[in-house]
Order: sequence, then C-alpha cells, then structure tokens
Amino acid sequence: MEVCLNQESGKALTDKIAERAGVKTHECYQCGKCTAGCPMAHAMDVMPRQLVRYLQLGMADEAMRSNMIWLCAACHTCVERCPHSINLPALIEKTRHEAMRQKICAVREVNIFTEAFLGNVMVFGKSQEVILEGLYNTFSGNFLQDMNNVPHMLKHGLVRPEVHMVKNRESVRNLMKAALEEDEKE
Repeated sequence: MEVCLNQESGKALTDKIAERAGVKTHECYQCGKCTAGCPMAHAMDVMPRQLVRYLQLGMADEAMRSNMIWLCAACHTCVERCPHSINLPALIEKTRHEAMRQKICAVREVNIFTEAFLGNVMVFGKSQEVILEGLYNTFSGNFLQDMNNVPHMLKHGLVRPEVHMVKNRESVRNLMKAALEEDEKE
C-alpha cells in the first residue's frame, strides 16, 4: 500500500469529503440499519456506520485506509434503510476518490479492475468483457484466473470473442473525460 501523509487536518478533510458527497454526517446517530442491510458487510473491515463515525470524528486516515471503501457495491440498500436517507455510497465514493488522490489503496485488485474497466470503455465505448478480463488478469498477476470457465461461457454465449463498439465512441469518451475532470477538480 502506498502511503501519502495528509496535507490537511483530519477534521477539515473529512468535512470536505462529506461536503463533496452532499452528506451531513452529523445526521447519523449510529442506528446500524445501514450495516445490517449491507450485502458486502461480511467482507469489510469497517462497517458502513463505522465509516460515518470515522468521518464524524475527523479520522480521515482510518477511513481512507479501510478496505470498506473499495468493496462497496453502491447498491443503495443502506440509503433505503437509513432513517435520514444518508447517501452513504456517495460518501464512500468521495472517500475513495480522496484515497486515490493521496495514493492510498487498501484493495489493489479493485483499483486494477476500475482502471481496466474505464480504459476499456474509453476505447470501445462500452465494456468488452473478454478484454476486461484479460487486462485484469494480466495487471493483477492472476493470469489463468477463470480460464476453466471460458469454454462454458463461450458455448452458452455469455461472452463473445468479437469486439463490438458503440457507433459514437467519441461522445462516450468526451462524457468520461468530463466526469474524470470534474472528479479531479474536487
């Protein structure tokens, strides 16, 4: 894990993360409904409500170093269960962006997958699953991962070796560039 020291105090940074996410962390009273409904909680080192608590207390480093921010499925079950409709996925996403900005990555494979996926969409205008899998396996060092499944997936049409591109890839590319530039501004 690469580590960069915070250039801002923990509280100022957590306040900025919450503001960017449009979340008022003080509205969370730690009822735990978000955690109880989270389908990924079993794999997380920090539970959703704990992440909010870290941010309430100005514990930016602890929030950014958790594997939780890399494992969130953004399914919004937490938001649906929250008595205050706190947008936890937005809070997690902004925490993850700040961690990436500071070169902190607790789950390397998730970052590799994200980069491969975004690059794939930039080139083809949509995700090409065979290429995505190849890129991920190569950069993660898991060269033969899922190879046993390839014959079954090809036979049943779950993946196809031919490449399909959207007609106006440049429009997709421009949208993605604009979104990435917006993220960098924050």
